[in-house]
Amino acid sequence: MANHKSAEKRNRQSKIRNARNSHIRSTMRSYVKKLRTAIAEGDNEAAKAVLDKAIPYIDKAASKGVIHKATASRKIGRLAKLINTVASPE
Repeated sequence: MANHKSAEKRNRQSKIRNARNSHIRSTMRSYVKKLRTAIAEGDNEAAKAVLDKAIPYIDKAASKGVIHKATASRKIGRLAKLINTVASPE
């Protein structure tokens, strides 16, 4: 438990930031899950639409510091690759 005024403020800030970060991370994961579900169902148009929404949100998570920018780049690359392989199977 915080005993000093500065520690109490730090605790309040931490709770707010934790809630914000949890929301951003959860929403990002939901987009990824929707994308993978659309691909599994074979709905390429829906998958592309979800990807268009997911990419900016993943970038947002990286810019806010929720995930590392390299992690964001890796996720976006893998999702795009997944869509491209499903859209044009060889």
